[in-house]
Amino acid sequence: MLDFNHSASFMEAVNHRIDTALETEERASKSRSYLGGSRLGVACQRALQFEYAQAPKDEGRGFSGQLLRIFAAGHLFEDLAIKWLRLAGFELFTTKGNKPNCEQFGFETAAGRIQGHVDGIFTSGPDDLSMSYPALWECKSMNNKSWKDTVKRGVAISKPVYAAQIAVYQAYMEPQVEGISNNPALFTAINKDTAEIYHELVPFDSSLAQKMSDKGVRIIQATEAGELLPRISRESTHFECKMCSWSDRCWSLHA
Repeated sequence: MLDFNHSASFMEAVNHRIDTALETEERASKSRSYLGGSRLGVACQRALQFEYAQAPKDEGRGFSGQLLRIFAAGHLFEDLAIKWLRLAGFELFTTKGNKPNCEQFGFETAAGRIQGHVDGIFTSGPDDLSMSYPALWECKSMNNKSWKDTVKRGVAISKPVYAAQIAVYQAYMEPQVEGISNNPALFTAINKDTAEIYHELVPFDSSLAQKMSDKGVRIIQATEAGELLPRISRESTHFECKMCSWSDRCWSLHA
């Protein structure tokens, strides 16, 4: 019998039920059968292989209830940013229509084995801003430390995975939205702790887009051929290996 006499015990009991429900919902959700375009900037090719192959994650490495709550909060911040930008005079489209459940803008390549969905597309905005249209929009929410680093160093250096995502999306959305790769994308980062907003215009990096596209094809081809690509490090203590959802699986292999 749970003890509800102390507030901490009551809080833990409620949160346990919430997190258990979220984790159950996550396990029941349909896993994607493609490599996400937003993931191509991840440094470790082998980790992306495991992700693409839908390899089971290490014990205890699945998405926790707390992490799922963080993801959900991020979507709410994105919805707020959409409202704020529209109020500020931007024409921002996030779906291919105005009706509920309209399809999100996105792309697929490599016979559907690489796919991506964009946060939005600007078609116009305030005349006094130095923006050209159409322009890709990508939005992320961050904790205070991460947000400050992004402001200080810019997205390309501070968040290379996001920079790669932007370049890939600009390239692959061009056939659908002519001119989107000619104009800088707008990257928006929201500080989850303070509600401060950072905006950065990101010119199209064609070489980065090509590099990431080639990387995606290499990962798919190697995975389907049963070939293991190199790890990011020779040491399992590398910080990215320690955080990887497939670390035990990876380091148990001799290759």
